[in-house]
Amino acid sequence: MAEIINMQNICKSYYMGEQEVEILHNISLTVNSGEFLSILGPSGSGKSTLMNIIGCLDVPTSGKYFLSGNNIADMDETELAHIRNKEIGFVFQSFQLLPRLSALLNVELPLIYRSVSLSERRKRATEMLEKVGLSDRMLYLPNQLSGGQQQRIAIARALVTEPTVLLADEPTGALDQKTGAQVMALFEEIHRSGRTIIMITHEINIAHHAQRIVNILDGNLTEEK
Repeated sequence: MAEIINMQNICKSYYMGEQEVEILHNISLTVNSGEFLSILGPSGSGKSTLMNIIGCLDVPTSGKYFLSGNNIADMDETELAHIRNKEIGFVFQSFQLLPRLSALLNVELPLIYRSVSLSERRKRATEMLEKVGLSDRMLYLPNQLSGGQQQRIAIARALVTEPTVLLADEPTGALDQKTGAQVMALFEEIHRSGRTIIMITHEINIAHHAQRIVNILDGNLTEEK
């Protein structure tokens, strides 16, 4: 199985005033193609910092990070933006849909940044909304939809570019238990189709939907046995 992510001794520090505070401590992690991985940890554990590095929203202070063979640690902001658009599909707790755009246009948005033609992006966005069960809601605005439906739109938007990795940050955090279970069933279906998924969560029952769990606490990563 092909290796997609290889992180070696990743450290991340921030300055608080004149004091340097290390948030991540020598984290090493590999993720293979087709895996469904959960990163499980409480608030303040460092999981959001780790997610930002995995998603190329930030770079480590030290260590090496290879994504699909690309050395992320040495990239500038322009190169990181290109990698994010090509390799990563993001799903956020708060959905982050544009309120004045329909479901269809929200899903099309990443394809506009790739300069995909109107006809092609309309076709791909329509197909993706059908896959997440929202073919009858394509022209609805986000505020006309339930939280679960909005998260399905966000998932469709993340997948429409066919990213290497689907990166989900607390994807059920804003949903009730029943709707959260429906969204997790969708993630499991996406995983069975061969997609690589990394999910960040603080909920152990949500983490166990993945085939593999790593725990993060106080900036240290351990594999769950």
